[in-house]
Amino acid sequence: MELRHLYNFLAVAEELHLTRAAERLHIEPAPLSRAIKELESHLAVQLFERTTRCMRLTWAGEVLLEEAHRIFATIDQAKTSVRAATAGSHGCLRIALSDGIAHPRLSTLLERCREDEPEEEIRLSEIPLSQQIKGLHSDLYDVGFSQSNDVGEGLIAEAIWDEPLVIVVPARHPLLEKRRLSLAEALRYPLVLYHPEISEGFWQQIKRVLSMADAEPIVADHVSTLDLMLTLVAAGYGLGFGGESQIVACRNPDVITLPLAGRSPVLTTYLLRLDTEPSDQLGRFINRASTVGSCLY
Repeated sequence: MELRHLYNFLAVAEELHLTRAAERLHIEPAPLSRAIKELESHLAVQLFERTTRCMRLTWAGEVLLEEAHRIFATIDQAKTSVRAATAGSHGCLRIALSDGIAHPRLSTLLERCREDEPEEEIRLSEIPLSQQIKGLHSDLYDVGFSQSNDVGEGLIAEAIWDEPLVIVVPARHPLLEKRRLSLAEALRYPLVLYHPEISEGFWQQIKRVLSMADAEPIVADHVSTLDLMLTLVAAGYGLGFGGESQIVACRNPDVITLPLAGRSPVLTTYLLRLDTEPSDQLGRFINRASTVGSCLY
């Protein structure tokens, strides 16, 4: 299998339309179709299910798509590293972000990195947790942030930042008469929750919180981003959960946060890395991340 096979496959897999994929690659559909069949023959698997109306990936095709993305990301990283070396860069720190992390502490950390080591290049990649774990093992990333510590063998998940977990309520809602809200009261209303597969770590933490109540939650919708969650909550679809600092940083006037009654649960962010001695560069980054965590809250 050659790289050209993967380029062709990637275009078809992302477009799911042979003509559009051919236009993207600046070739005719017929040779592209032959190339895909050649790849399927070489791998002895069917990558696409084809009908007269549509085309979709088989399970084998989905697996190859994930691997193709990883391969091309590695190639891009190699190009960047070589260019950085030519330009005299002192190094590149590759950071993976999962679970929709857009933490105010992350902004503070990156700002501090720029101040302390302005010559250091930092590359950020937003990916699902499963891809982050694979990427850390395969040296695609140096370090990652996630809201899960379930990372298996060979990795360290260090609790780096904690913040209160709050309930997000529409700006005009009868619950705003209360200063604090019990979990049982919150579960009387539909919830807008993060998607379990896209934000796996966040979902795991919320699931543990919800398990403390006797009532079964009513899920109005699953979302993949904080912005969409806030939009749906503001529109009255349901209540949401989030980290206090993240919600406050969004400054959305159409939602209000309420703390949970009793001992308020916290939302934990973990720093993920290989279970080996970190390089000097990575060690300095970890120290900065810990310092940022202790300075805020």
